[in-house]
Amino acid sequence: MTDRAATLHALLDLLAIPNVSSDPDGLAANATWIRERYAAAGAEAEVFGLPGAPHVVVGRIEGRPGGPVVGVYAHYDGQPVDPDMWTDPPFSPTLRTDRVDRGGRVVSPGSEVDDDWRVYARGSSDDRAPIIALLAALESLGGAQPDTTIVFLFEGEEEVGSPNLGRYVSALQDRLAADVWLVCDGPVHQSGIPQVALGVRGFAELEIEVFGPPADLHSGHYGEWAVNPADALARIVTSLRTDRGRPLVEGFLDGMVWPDEETLAAAALVPDPEVLGFRPPDEGGYAAALLEPIVNVRGLRSGDVGRASRNVVPHSAVASIDLRLVAGIDPEAAIDAVAAHIADLGFHLVDGEPTDEERAQHRRLARVSGIAGYPGVRTSVADPVVRRVVEAVRSAAGEDPIVLPSMGGSVPMYDLTNLGAPLAILPIANHDNNQHAADENLRLGNLFYGVDVMKALLASQPTADS
Repeated sequence: MTDRAATLHALLDLLAIPNVSSDPDGLAANATWIRERYAAAGAEAEVFGLPGAPHVVVGRIEGRPGGPVVGVYAHYDGQPVDPDMWTDPPFSPTLRTDRVDRGGRVVSPGSEVDDDWRVYARGSSDDRAPIIALLAALESLGGAQPDTTIVFLFEGEEEVGSPNLGRYVSALQDRLAADVWLVCDGPVHQSGIPQVALGVRGFAELEIEVFGPPADLHSGHYGEWAVNPADALARIVTSLRTDRGRPLVEGFLDGMVWPDEETLAAAALVPDPEVLGFRPPDEGGYAAALLEPIVNVRGLRSGDVGRASRNVVPHSAVASIDLRLVAGIDPEAAIDAVAAHIADLGFHLVDGEPTDEERAQHRRLARVSGIAGYPGVRTSVADPVVRRVVEAVRSAAGEDPIVLPSMGGSVPMYDLTNLGAPLAILPIANHDNNQHAADENLRLGNLFYGVDVMKALLASQPTADS
């Protein structure tokens, strides 16, 4: 039996350790805590490091000889915090009877634990909860040997794009062999129904800066004469995407693995999210939309507005863009396609602030800088392992899970494909968890659902070819 109070206390202990990706001391403390608790519960666990990278925690829970082997991935690092934006301190985990915006009051953890209570802390849902769920499932065995062998890999830089995950997979490949790898990250469906996802979108980011005059100029004197970078940038942005974010850039879709009929049929069975505070599109299903790449404008800056506005032609304008990619699209190639598109619009591309000579020779000047994250991944709906994973979730949840062909967000699954095993995503967090934002929270019922899923995996998880 799972000791719910003990599981909650373990979660609170871990959440009290700062885990921002840029804090090496906090990350090291997280890794040490995880290793010690897993080792105390009977797992083989090691904090393993490579030069220039945060440590991973790698280990093994040995099952019966000849039994299946399941890989479990999660990450222990988290997004930055601004404590002034939080109702409760982000690293003083606080238990509340409900969401803050619904009047949830602070309670002290005790022997009684309610499924609808929330834990508020950074990393409560993204992504330390699965680490605690697997630990609690292991502790519930009481030293007994499970049917299934679990190998686990917990990393500390997912929130900055997992730049070293490929190195770790290569270095630890012999220790990470498994029949299937489960990425335990992200939320369950917006309806609250358990979910199995079979893919994620890849990720890249870029910044586009358009240059006008060397300094702001009087708009009456020079508004017709100088290039207005705010206007030029707006035209670039609208040329990159439709109003729903679909790419309009030539070459962007090269290599894309288009969804087959089985995948589209599975997507059609996924219910659309309920009202989220805005009117959804009038056509097209949510799950089907997640099978496409998007160009997202995440920020624009030029000149001033409101009381600070001035009658000027601004000297520059900047757009921050993220690219959500699907299987088959190379992040570097996508960035290059955007840069080529902007050049084809008549802009001379520069590496930094234009020189006087460049300003004299070219009327339209722009800078495009990008960071390639990782490609998208999608496991076929027809893969035999999918049915087996769904069965494990069904046994834990007591209901049929939603099978989502691809999540909308980005998780660095691509490097795990080098292990040669099918991949699936097993999220446990509630959908309304304020992921990446202030007041991040975890519903306790979702935590205990995660424990039940891990217990089901330890009990039995057939191999991909069974």
